Amino acid sequence: MGFQLMVDGGADLPKEVIERFNVKIVPLNIHFKDEEYKAGEDLDINTFYKKLSETDELPKTSASSPNDFYKAFKEIDPDVPILMLALTKNLSATYQNAELGKEMLLDEEPERKIEIINTKTASCGVALLANEALKLKMNQVDFHEIVNRVKEYVEKTTTLFSLKTVENLIKGGRLDKMRGAIAKTLNIKLLMKASDEGTIEVTEKVRGEKKALRRLVEQIGEYSKSLEGKTIALAHSNCEEKAKKVLATIRDKYQPKEELLVEMGPLIATHAGEGGLVISFLEDE
Repeated sequence: MGFQLMVDGGADLPKEVIERFNVKIVPLNIHFKDEEYKAGEDLDINTFYKKLSETDELPKTSASSPNDFYKAFKEIDPDVPILMLALTKNLSATYQNAELGKEMLLDEEPERKIEIINTKTASCGVALLANEALKLKMNQVDFHEIVNRVKEYVEKTTTLFSLKTVENLIKGGRLDKMRGAIAKTLNIKLLMKASDEGTIEVTEKVRGEKKALRRLVEQIGEYSKSLEGKTIALAHSNCEEKAKKVLATIRDKYQPKEELLVEMGPLIATHAGEGGLVISFLEDE
């Protein structure tokens, strides 16, 4: 049985995957002072970076409302099951609002099949899970089994981050100005990962971008000795050439079977800042 795959604006999927499999996206909101946009719908990535460079304040982000999810679910054929992969619930109200939207629709149409999964990740981490779900779909795996398998993949997904700048962390109040000034002066780069609970934790602080990128690639081997037979997903914030070089290094070192390279959307780029990288893959068994 087929199903409809849905994600929210916290996912960064390759355009060709979205188009080929008709993936539905429920956009999140970006607020530049008094202006509100639906990320990806009425705010493209180039306009986003232009507006970001013109403001001293980090834009605010907010989850789609329960009614947004209700309407998105209702548009799908009632006979088609829905699999919704939601941005980690520990960083956004997206998952909770999707569940509320589901309940609203089930009150009207109780026969609906809607499964919502807290991915405990973001960006290309969600893309990795979506890719695995779609491969199972192509192999005609039963919907119930796909849901169970994706839930297992969630627990095995590792998502690593590297930021070129701490400017957005300072603007967003996640790093105080004094520490931020010291980090910038000493050229300190932050390496982070998605925790088991789906929060973001700093794993290392290194000096210089070259060392940061080298350590980012090395960290993959601490979770998976080889990527043979696996997929590597990499998202970048307006730094495609750097991302391609890092991906080439990963390819030589770990031999992944499949690669997904995407540009971060406005939601994730708000927090990552330009020059940021996100890498996702499945850990060893």
